[in-house]
Amino acid sequence: MDIRSIKTEADYDWALKEIEQYFEHEPAAGTAEADRFDVLATLIDAYEAKHWHIEAPDPVSAIQEVMERQNLKQADLARLLGSRSRASEILARKRPLTMKQAWTLHEQWHIPAEVLLRPTVEG
Repeated sequence: MDIRSIKTEADYDWALKEIEQYFEHEPAAGTAEADRFDVLATLIDAYEAKHWHIEAPDPVSAIQEVMERQNLKQADLARLLGSRSRASEILARKRPLTMKQAWTLHEQWHIPAEVLLRPTVEG
């Protein structure tokens, strides 16, 4: 199996070129090629996480993103949280989410719990 660690941009470019073939012709599960694909994907992911780390959004930004993508309105958030004023305060970053609200948003809108538990960036 021709695999090497990814330490430089050149190594990274090599790995991307190598993995590209598997997107066009997916290897059969349980084969050496499938194992090679998994190892390359893991190496690429680790390199990207180390060199191009993307910070998770704060809770309000995550809520707003979900609302925009799913064409939800503040009234939808109010119905979910049980109060128009509470929804307004949260979106205005005047009040943090409670644990119950975070759990409800996680369960109903599938926002990752770890994002909802982050401190809110004050606006």
